[in-house]
Amino acid sequence: MERTTPFPSRRGLLMGAALAAVPYALFPDARAAARPQAVDHPGAAWHPASRSNYTPSNRPRAHPLHYVVVHVAQTTYSGTLSVFRNPRTKVSAHYVVRSSDGHVAQCVRETDIAWHAGNWDYNTRSIGIEHEGWVSRPKYFTDAMYQRSARLTAAICARYDIPRNRAHIIGHHEVPGSDHTDPGRHWDWKRYMRLVDKYA
Repeated sequence: MERTTPFPSRRGLLMGAALAAVPYALFPDARAAARPQAVDHPGAAWHPASRSNYTPSNRPRAHPLHYVVVHVAQTTYSGTLSVFRNPRTKVSAHYVVRSSDGHVAQCVRETDIAWHAGNWDYNTRSIGIEHEGWVSRPKYFTDAMYQRSARLTAAICARYDIPRNRAHIIGHHEVPGSDHTDPGRHWDWKRYMRLVDKYA
C-alpha cells in the first residue's frame, strides 16, 4: 500500500485511522455487522468492514472476477481491521492475513466490491487480500502467512475460474494507475505462486 508520491496515502490512512477507529466498534452499526456470518473461505473469521467502505454487489453475476490483488497493509493485523471498521476511511479489502500464524479474517463478502485497488474497474473484477506488515520489513512475510494466503488465493481462483498466473494474481503496484509499491521487493512471488499451485 505504500505510495511512490508524498501525497496522503492509503498507508497514512491505515496508520492514522487505526488509532482513531477503536470507538467505531461500539457503534450500533458495527455491533450489528459483527454478528456471526457464514464466510466465503473455510477457516476465515468474520470481521466485517463498515458498510461505508465497500459497494454491495452480486458478483460474479454483476461483474466477472478476473484478478486476485495482493497487498501489504503497512500496519498490523488489528490495525488493518480497525481501519476497515472505520466508516471515514473509505477503504477495505476482502481478506486480511496475519503474519504470526497465517490467520485469515474476511472483511467483505466476495460478492461485494471492496475498495482496495485504487482503480474502480479493478475493484469490480478482483478480490483483495491484505497482509499484515510493512514492505520494508521482510520478517513479517512468514511461512504461515505465505501458506495460508496461497491456499486462500488458490481457492478463490478455483471458485471463479481465475487463471493461476502472474497476469491474474497481481500486486497492488501492478494495478493500472496505481501509485503504490506493495507488496514490495521482499515479497517472494516465485515461492507464492508455487504454493498457489500446490494448493490448487
